[in-house]
Amino acid sequence: MGNIRKTFFFNQMRVNNEVISSKTSDFVIDNFTFEVGGKSKPQRQIERDGKSFVVRDDIEFGYLNVIPLWAFGLNY
Repeated sequence: MGNIRKTFFFNQMRVNNEVISSKTSDFVIDNFTFEVGGKSKPQRQIERDGKSFVVRDDIEFGYLNVIPLWAFGLNY
């Protein structure tokens, strides 16, 4: 399931952005790091980065630096 989430995020974001893989998280886009995961994905992997976001599946609303995965479907 994790692979499907990351593939969806990548496919939606590559339309208008250059998406690069990252050593500390899943993706980097314009100096912003993105970590993609499920509903309970923790933020500890990206705590050190100031410009970072957690993209979570199975949530309706975002908060702080957490963005729902479905919102990236609107990018296309």
